Amino acid sequence: MPAAFDIKKKKIMRVNMLADQIISTGLRFLGTPYVFNARSDQTNVFDCSSFIQHIFGVNGISLPRNSRQQFLMGTRIPFSQIRQGDLLFFTTKKRENREGVAKIGHVAVYIGKGHILHTYRQGKKVQISELDSHWKSKYKGTKRVI
Repeated sequence: MPAAFDIKKKKIMRVNMLADQIISTGLRFLGTPYVFNARSDQTNVFDCSSFIQHIFGVNGISLPRNSRQQFLMGTRIPFSQIRQGDLLFFTTKKRENREGVAKIGHVAVYIGKGHILHTYRQGKKVQISELDSHWKSKYKGTKRVI
């Protein structure tokens, strides 16, 4: 077996392990309340981007504070190629008529099998959601940062 194949296989294994660690970190916060513009220096409450910033940050991947800044990071991935650990970005009712990155109003991490881990909206908590027709209709792109 060529050495280049072994190197690529090891890199994929490291990426998969890191994605699993990030998701595992996030799952520990299931049920944590949502608060818009939650401070990033605490873990009692989150908004979508502070949650993503935290679970990636404690696993060694530094991300900016808000979803629009996070959208500018990483490599753009077609929806057909999403994998665990990818960041999925969505628009919101408030932002859907804006242009470019200004459309972005929500971020979630893909956890596999058609599900995302995220928090959104007052009264909601960190949760797992199916990537159903609602979320697909709001979908604006995927970025890979690991």
